[in-house]
Amino acid sequence: YQNRYELQDIASRLTAGLVPGSPISRRDAEGGIAVVLDRMGDGHFLVRAEVNGALIPMMVDTGATSTVLTSGDARRAGFDPSALSYWLPVMTANGQALTARVTVDELSVGDIRRQGITVLVAEDGRLGQSLLGMNFLSSLAGFEVRGDRLTLYD
Repeated sequence: YQNRYELQDIASRLTAGLVPGSPISRRDAEGGIAVVLDRMGDGHFLVRAEVNGALIPMMVDTGATSTVLTSGDARRAGFDPSALSYWLPVMTANGQALTARVTVDELSVGDIRRQGITVLVAEDGRLGQSLLGMNFLSSLAGFEVRGDRLTLYD
């Protein structure tokens, strides 16, 4: 029991090594949360976020104004993509796409949680990977990249 925090840290690091994108969360003495993500082999930061309780792999994208879900990931998060109204144009790496706005009950990255956040859903086939954008990142106390680690602070 006395070493529970150290053991939790070891377990988190093992999980992150075995399951790419697994966030490592830790709390400081004041209750602040830091979530660490390791850079993937392709140079991007991938995170296994939870959207409405569903695990969704997302690429961290500081160039994306909003968090954007693929059609399939939106379905896993409890939305019916066929019932959404796609009217909001956005620019993606694949060109312009239309998106729909939805509000998620909860979006979590490790121990960092946001409720009632607005995200976009891309039309089916228009986005290859869900994106964790600046509307989530700017809600944090801060974030930094050092070497191959991205740390999110809350």
